Amino acid sequence: MSDIGEFERIDAQAVNSSGKRSPLYAARVKVFPKRASGDFRRFKWIIMFITLGIYYLTPWLRWDRGPYAPDQAVLIDIAHRRFYFFFIEIWPQEFYYVAGMLIMAGIGLFLVTSVAGRAWCGYTCPQTVWVDLFLVVERAVEGDRNARIKLENTPMNANKLAKRVTKHTIWLAIAVMTGGAWIFYFADAPTLAMEFITGQAAMVAYITVAILTATTYVFGGLMREQVCTYMCPWPRIQAAMLDENSLTVTYNDWRGEPRTRNSKKAIAAGESVGDCVDCNACVAVCPMGIDIRDGQQLECITCALCIDACNSVMDKIGKPRGLISYSTLSDYDANMALATNNGTSPIEPTRVYEAKNTFNDKVEQLKMSKVFRPRSLFYFSIWMLIGVALVTTLLMRERIGINVLQDRNPQYVLLSDGSIRNGYTVKLLNMVNEPRQFELIVDGLPQAEVNVADQATNGSGKHVFNAEPDRLKTLKVFVVMPKDAIAADSTPFTMTVRDVNGTESATYKATFIAPEKR
Repeated sequence: MSDIGEFERIDAQAVNSSGKRSPLYAARVKVFPKRASGDFRRFKWIIMFITLGIYYLTPWLRWDRGPYAPDQAVLIDIAHRRFYFFFIEIWPQEFYYVAGMLIMAGIGLFLVTSVAGRAWCGYTCPQTVWVDLFLVVERAVEGDRNARIKLENTPMNANKLAKRVTKHTIWLAIAVMTGGAWIFYFADAPTLAMEFITGQAAMVAYITVAILTATTYVFGGLMREQVCTYMCPWPRIQAAMLDENSLTVTYNDWRGEPRTRNSKKAIAAGESVGDCVDCNACVAVCPMGIDIRDGQQLECITCALCIDACNSVMDKIGKPRGLISYSTLSDYDANMALATNNGTSPIEPTRVYEAKNTFNDKVEQLKMSKVFRPRSLFYFSIWMLIGVALVTTLLMRERIGINVLQDRNPQYVLLSDGSIRNGYTVKLLNMVNEPRQFELIVDGLPQAEVNVADQATNGSGKHVFNAEPDRLKTLKVFVVMPKDAIAADSTPFTMTVRDVNGTESATYKATFIAPEKR
């Protein structure tokens, strides 16, 4: 008889562990993860609801920008080359904001990895989130692990066919919703939804939904752990960002070995007994099909479901939690040295216990000072500096821009009275969502006469014009200099546009070209 409590040993094998991995191109062995419960599983539920909620609902959020701009809170308007994010509007020439956010995302990933290993993979990666969602559907239709394994091995019949059709139909519906939600980020969501349903949407919308439906269904429903193992490059990169003080999901064999299924008999026989009862609960819940007791493996996504499974077993047999835990390599090595007398003897768990279920003072416990070390603080500092720089420039940026193109053919025109005329094309950006009135001011050419095609002056020699909201305004400007006022063949000056009703202005340095004096 086993003395490990009111549960049975699970008949589970790690089909994807390093020691049992099949040769390349071998047939896949399906993984049937058991439903876990515990703190980490609850945390994963919260993350899944938040991330899926953000993805599916964001395109439907509204944000009032006035009558001259779209009211969709988050919109990538490719047709008008704009990116709207609530109160922020990004123009094409401001793409450095997007680049900065991508850099922040990369450094943030380095930071998270250096602190907590593949926490991104285990909790927030889209592949993980959608696999979790598909597993919810699978369990609801086919049952938990044992029921799914039994159904898999059952010959096809009406019951199995009905369950499979139901499951795959729901999977396809989720996949279609996934692709549909994506296209709503690129156009007004209610309008595009109606056009999509009635067949009036652009063909690219249907193609995009079809592609994303196929990839979501195949990756999340059919391939699952194989995407992480064989297709994703991150498991092969992340090792460069880990060190001895990074948190990883670890089987603490310094207290778990030697394993036994009947500790009373082993103790009576004078054998050394570890805390692991070899119940395979950690294997049964693993979505990657590995055995964490084999050590660190490329396939492990540090989702920590094995921690929940093991903790529930430890609670039942009256042992301390944490046989499987988030731990650092430095702590693990120190405790292993303690349990093996610095490697001179086999593991003896009694060396780490002061009394029953109480560890002695020599056992290294997790200290956050080790986790938040100079390396992680460096990543965080860089991340913060970039964020502060982006926010600062965003708050200080001018919402008006000017660019001046001088006529090149001809560079100048000699008028009948001997004066010289230069032509310029002035392009003004009104980067706010309301019409504005601007005036054009030329400085540096005191005797120059300035004419703007189709524009009148305001009586003071300054040319006033209206600019449409969130649009580019193009002006044809002519600058005429009297013959006697020309002192050189090239004279620098400035063109300034100023908001008549505000304080914003933009200046461009230009050059007046005249014939070479002889």
